[in-house]
Formats: sequence, structure tokens, C-alpha cells
Amino acid sequence: MDGTLAVIFVVMGLTDMGLTYCPTSGCLAEVPETGRLGIQAGAVSYQEERIGQEIALDYALPRSYGPFQPAVGFSVSDESTAWAGFGLRTDYDFGRGVTIEGSLMPGFYAPGDGPDIGGNLQFRSSLGVSYEFLNEARVGVYYDHRSNAGIQDDNPGLETYGLRVSFPLR
Repeated sequence: MDGTLAVIFVVMGLTDMGLTYCPTSGCLAEVPETGRLGIQAGAVSYQEERIGQEIALDYALPRSYGPFQPAVGFSVSDESTAWAGFGLRTDYDFGRGVTIEGSLMPGFYAPGDGPDIGGNLQFRSSLGVSYEFLNEARVGVYYDHRSNAGIQDDNPGLETYGLRVSFPLR
């Protein structure tokens, strides 16, 4: 996997910004937003081979700048790998409870007993599809990719995919 998810995130966010935010409140105006706590559990894949499992937590702050909502994340795998980062996320509501979620977060990766994926600075891009219930809780599937974006000579990348649940925080 290359930077495709990062490109999807940027295109999705900028399109939403241009169509929704620029004509009304301002392209990157600060807007109150529902904070969200997300929990993910899934499989870890390295060079197209499943190598383990991972659990991840993220927190989306209760504000956004246009369509971009600041978020922090942390994950740990059964191979003692860990990742922690800070970045942006965005949602696109398709109606009838279906939401597309994307994020892009640079962060620190510690390989533990897992693979060396080319340094400690790793960019995690994610794309998911979820269903939002009336209480605004969401359940969905996600896919993400971590790599150093070519800033190191070695850049094999790492993927995770699985289930995601998130809850609004008020």
C-alpha cells in the first residue's frame, strides 16, 4: 500500500470543506464538534501476510476546523508494537446512518517484537465505513496503513483492518 489512503483523506476533507464549510461558516473556521472515543480491534498485516492482532484507542477533540477534527490515537499489538500519534480526522455523512470516516496522523512507532517498518516516525492513514445509531454511537469496519512516507530508505509499511466502535462524549 502506498499513500492512497492519505490522498483519499485529503481529497475527501477538501471537497467537504469547499462544498459545506467555505460557503457558510468559513473554510477552516473553528466549530464546536462532538468529541468521540473510538476503540478498534483488528488484524495486523505486514507485506501481505497476517502477523498478529492490535487494539487501538483514539479521541477526537470537541472542536473542528472546517471539516478537520483534531484527534489523538494509540495502539498496541500482541507483538508488543506500539504507536502513538496526533493528527486530523474527518467524517462524511452519507445519510441513513452511514458515515465514511478518514484520518491522517503522524506519530511515534516502537517495533517491540514486531517488524521494523523504517524508523520511528510513521504516518497512519485510515479509512472506515460505519453505521451511526440514534444515540450517535457508531459501529463499523476500518482499514489503515502506516508508513514513513518515504522519508527513510526502508519503507515497507504496515496495515491493520478490523472492527471499530466509537461513542460520542458530551
